[in-house]
Amino acid sequence: MQVTNISRKRRMKNMLIVFMIIFIALSTRVGFIQFVQGSELEAKAYVQQTLNRDINPKRGTIYDATGKNILAVSSTVETVSVNPTNIAKEDKEKIATALCQIFDLDYETVLKKVSKRSSIETIVKKQDKEKTDELRIWMKENNIETGINIDEDTKRYYPYSNLASHVIGFCGSDNQGLDGIEAAFDETLKGEKGSITKITDAKGGEIKEEGEDYISAVDGKDLVLSIDMTIQSIAEKYLKQACIDNVCTDGGNVIVMNPKTGDILAMATYPDYDLNEPFEPNTEELKNMWEELSSQEKNTALQQMWRNKAIADTYEPGSTFKLITASAALEEGITTTDKEGEFTCTGGIEISGVRIRCWRYYRPHGSESLRQALMNSCNPIFIGLGQKLGVETYYNYLEKFGLLSKTGVDLPGEAGSIFIDEKKAGPIELATISFGQRFKITPLQLVRAVSAIANGGELVKPRIVKQVIDSTTGEIEEISVEKLGRVIKEETSKSILSMMESVVQEGTGKNANVKGYAIGGKTGTSEDGVNTNKYVASFIGVASIDDPEIVMLVTLYNPTGEGGHQGGAWFILSLHNIRYSKSLTA
Repeated sequence: MQVTNISRKRRMKNMLIVFMIIFIALSTRVGFIQFVQGSELEAKAYVQQTLNRDINPKRGTIYDATGKNILAVSSTVETVSVNPTNIAKEDKEKIATALCQIFDLDYETVLKKVSKRSSIETIVKKQDKEKTDELRIWMKENNIETGINIDEDTKRYYPYSNLASHVIGFCGSDNQGLDGIEAAFDETLKGEKGSITKITDAKGGEIKEEGEDYISAVDGKDLVLSIDMTIQSIAEKYLKQACIDNVCTDGGNVIVMNPKTGDILAMATYPDYDLNEPFEPNTEELKNMWEELSSQEKNTALQQMWRNKAIADTYEPGSTFKLITASAALEEGITTTDKEGEFTCTGGIEISGVRIRCWRYYRPHGSESLRQALMNSCNPIFIGLGQKLGVETYYNYLEKFGLLSKTGVDLPGEAGSIFIDEKKAGPIELATISFGQRFKITPLQLVRAVSAIANGGELVKPRIVKQVIDSTTGEIEEISVEKLGRVIKEETSKSILSMMESVVQEGTGKNANVKGYAIGGKTGTSEDGVNTNKYVASFIGVASIDDPEIVMLVTLYNPTGEGGHQGGAWFILSLHNIRYSKSLTA
């Protein structure tokens, strides 16, 4: 009996000890949870018991220079999602079937989402209201009140499809700008997301009396571009015609700029692509081989398709660059425009033991003035002017004309020029630069430089966006014209413009002469790389000479047609049409 009592007391003692250990352990655990993990667990509980759905803002509208023509706009669409924990087990298959039938989805995929143990699953995005209204009717007919969400969303749409595709760019599925203006001004255009917050119980079920907390989205701001839709359309039409007629294997581009303001009135690249289908091949050749390409090859092809050659690719400008050499020489007082017999072309010129030929070496130009040398595009004369200027002075003018730096245009992917370092430039390097060879610039850099000649001598930053408009308040922010300093005197500017007019009237650019318009210009032909047997043909024009409103550069890459690859071989009909359209819109 005594042994039994002792055993009983021992068991109780052991139980008390165990109880105390458990109590201490639980107290320690509770204290740890309360004081150490309290904040973290509170946050997790909030997330678990809160159902958040984003409301996408409407992306800002992009207008052309008139402020009337819409180039990019966001239309209202809707996103469908489900709260699996709020869907009764017996309704899951029925709901999955309905969603599949209405939106043409895979049943197994949708059923898996509807059956998940999660708070929210997205079913479809960016659906037209006609489709989501079908779902609303079905929900009403089947008495489904909870578990399915239909939220407003936006979808980017480009009314003119291919127009200015390389300038405007496009958006991804999440409305983020991926290229062009859409990417460069993404922060301005995208707005701020709103949200719908709903309180749920621990199992994810709705607490109806709590309702929803709705925070409205803030729509993005609108942009007014410098691009004029009429001028852009004309530039694209005739660029396409030129590339097809001249069989340009590597396409082409056109830039039209107002030299006084820097406004880019048109920037066209051929071939273009459909902004509403930016991931689809844009040429028949590419379409025919698309399925055979690897993922990497497709990505490379798309990157090339989206590439804005006017700012992202560099090229040798050839004889169009003689305008820069002539401007520097006149500004430094080395020469004058019309001194008869000032120069003599013998078919070539010897520099440091190397003879550099004129393009018409077989029949030299003979005695020439500077005007005649520009009209004839005579290489030796401009090489001689470059040697008289010297490396230091010449490079000083390259910098003044903005040719040693990017233009700073508000578009992604702008490339910089490629010149030999000034300290390494010898007589031969200076000679080739003087007539536009063995260095590379972008088409836009040349347009900006020639615009400085056209506007009386001031360098202006290219402008692609003129205004930012708050879509809510209507407040307008003007993007100011940026003048970057004087390059040449107004007198020098007038002299160069006068010689450019002679080039068009009687010289190598006479195919660009349009009756009734005072047009000036300069042709250019250059090799596209060393020993590639490819060429670049170009023409830069100014209109009108007495009061320039337009500087236009047309660049054709590797023209292989019957017309040859000379810059003066193509009739610049588009310059007439663009000049005419300006008179209509002025």
